[in-house]
Amino acid sequence: MSRLDLVIFGATGFTGKHAVMECARIAKKKTGLTWGIAGRSQSKLNAVLEEATKKTGEDLSSIPVLIADVGDEESLLAMCQRAKVLVNCCGPYRLYGEPVVAAAVRAKTHYVDVSGEPQFIETMQLRYDGPAREAGVYVISACGFDSIPNDLGVVFLEQNFEGTLNSVESYISTHVAEEQSALARRHGVVHRGTWESVVYGVTHRRELPALRKQLYPDRLPPFTHKLCKRSIHKRDGGWCVPFPGADSSIVYRSQRELHNHTNKRPVQFAVYFHFPNLLSLLAVLFVGFILVVFSMTKVTRNWLIDYPRLFSFGAVTDDVKEEVMDNTYFQMLLYGEGWEKGSDETKPPNKKMVAKVSGRNPGYGATVVALLHSALTLLHHTDHMPPPGGVLTTALAFRDTDLIQRLHHDGLKFEIIQK
Repeated sequence: MSRLDLVIFGATGFTGKHAVMECARIAKKKTGLTWGIAGRSQSKLNAVLEEATKKTGEDLSSIPVLIADVGDEESLLAMCQRAKVLVNCCGPYRLYGEPVVAAAVRAKTHYVDVSGEPQFIETMQLRYDGPAREAGVYVISACGFDSIPNDLGVVFLEQNFEGTLNSVESYISTHVAEEQSALARRHGVVHRGTWESVVYGVTHRRELPALRKQLYPDRLPPFTHKLCKRSIHKRDGGWCVPFPGADSSIVYRSQRELHNHTNKRPVQFAVYFHFPNLLSLLAVLFVGFILVVFSMTKVTRNWLIDYPRLFSFGAVTDDVKEEVMDNTYFQMLLYGEGWEKGSDETKPPNKKMVAKVSGRNPGYGATVVALLHSALTLLHHTDHMPPPGGVLTTALAFRDTDLIQRLHHDGLKFEIIQK
């Protein structure tokens, strides 16, 4: 039986449903694209296709439906054997991701996901990089809002810098359009599935240093001009705090791997969240404090997972509205410093440049756009990716492809705004 181009696993979940609708939109423009959906329940999968048909206006009744369960290895293998690229939307990945990665490698099927869980991602690199290389397949996580805008944003800045890029400081900001703010307050802005992944990430955050030491036992060479990490600070009229997401981990791995493969100078990176006022910052810091404290025991951790609306003060729900998501906007400003071409790099940096990555609906809209374009890159452009495969970051995998340009034309904008 011939393989489908793409199979979306976890299609009945919140992110999976958005991936199905986005895939229907892409397939309308890309004639000949074959795809299917997969999950545990035939009836729920059929319902997803019916819902997507109503919302997109496309007849999806002929889309293949595959039954697979993370608790059944053979069903996962059979699913992966039907796909050229497996698009995994079934999280939290710490709990459900590894069996899918293992099946994809075994079936010689490329794999992408939207995990923002560094412990899972780096564990997969330790366990499956060698087998994936032997199989000639690519396993690429963090293909969504975590962490394509920053990981490929650094690549984009470096490609346009015309010199040596030494460091990048990224500032993330988001806002909901004023006309949807009341709806956002009533129904939240973050789905509970994302919250659950955050809870597990906070719970197991201390595992990362040991994983990193296994991945990279040798230290990088010392930097002559080291980027100083900031704590809470003000910038551009707002308050900024270090961003605890996956971006720092992903960009570090990208730069480390590029240094190992090409001997290029690694770009130092730091990422911050920019808040419009002090009250917003204090509110988020308080929720972060609750997350850290309540994640320490199993009982209180279960409270976080069972009552997300309570502990997030209404920000996390099961009922986030499409109108709110579609009117939530984000931007990342990446401030780069380095040296003009031919400059003495023992002296202080003498060149600056600012890039902006922006779009809307960061958690689910921009995320599935980036995810599916990543899958299409694996489908059509592996000749521009580093052979023979392996567990790679998005920057290492896609920097020589046209992914940035395609994302730019599909609403995830990459721009140089200051030279």
